[in-house]
Amino acid sequence: MILVGSGGYGGAVSVVKDRDEVVEQLEPFRRELTAYCYRMLGSAFEAEDAVQETLVRAWSKYAGFEGRSALRTWLYRIATNVCLDMAPAAQRRARPMDLTSPVSASALDLTRLEENLWVGPVPDARVLSGDPAEVTMGRETIRLAFVTALQKLPAKQRAILVLREVLAWSAAETAELLGTSVVSVNSALQRARSTLAESGGIPASDTYRPLDETQQSLLTRYVRAFETFDIEGLKKLLHEDAVLNMPPYQMWVRGAVELGEWWLGAGCGCRGSRMLPVEANGSPAFAQYRPAEDKNGWTPWGITVLEITDGRIATMTNHMDTDRLFPLWGLPMRLPAIGAVGA
Repeated sequence: MILVGSGGYGGAVSVVKDRDEVVEQLEPFRRELTAYCYRMLGSAFEAEDAVQETLVRAWSKYAGFEGRSALRTWLYRIATNVCLDMAPAAQRRARPMDLTSPVSASALDLTRLEENLWVGPVPDARVLSGDPAEVTMGRETIRLAFVTALQKLPAKQRAILVLREVLAWSAAETAELLGTSVVSVNSALQRARSTLAESGGIPASDTYRPLDETQQSLLTRYVRAFETFDIEGLKKLLHEDAVLNMPPYQMWVRGAVELGEWWLGAGCGCRGSRMLPVEANGSPAFAQYRPAEDKNGWTPWGITVLEITDGRIATMTNHMDTDRLFPLWGLPMRLPAIGAVGA
């Protein structure tokens, strides 16, 4: 909800009424603006901050808006300016695979880097809406691989590519929003496409279809194998060159054989975990809980986002900022022991 001041006694009723009317006008745009800001910034938390700032600015300037352009266009202009201010080139977010080479499961580097370096996950419910076709399209453009690729672009090119190719704005609409020319927009879009192509493009993955029986069978087998710690069963679900990465650790592991060694070695603490399905980045995802140190149930370990290609798991990204991420999904900070009261 937008936070506003209380105002004085004189005209208080009409002022409050006006504020409520403005909020009613602005709030329906929150989710799509969050999706836009997330693609721009690569962080659900920064995206929500950017949207809140956007709506506060819009509320404070609403009296002077006067409908000179569409309300949606005006809000996107404000949101773009907020994101450009928040996204200097030196702070582009990435994934471990962008920064280092893979490590051996037997020679791990457990260096942790600052949170603001990493592309983070986002709950689907905060960024996706509309009819089934719109939701399917939205899933494709909030995938971790897609959002990570966007971060390789200068912020203004990022905005132009998202506006033109994700939101389907015309070159003229985009130019008006950014206060530039159609020629400049088209030129920037071409440079953005070239940069992405030169960096290897955006890795493809299977479109996530929650009602698809084949996909659900794969995910059921994954959860069963992980919770029973059936490492050979897990390896059968992976591509030979499957990747595991765990921000904020800069290390990552590649290959089903190496991953098997990882789980039986440094990753053996995952034995006895429980996995709860969640919706994240338009992809299959799970909240992982490890056995609690006090032996009383399970405590958060990470939000794992899976990327599936050709019916097998290609990438597992385990986001470990549990103190912030689990509340973002509305997840409990402890699962009680099976059989306990309320379990």
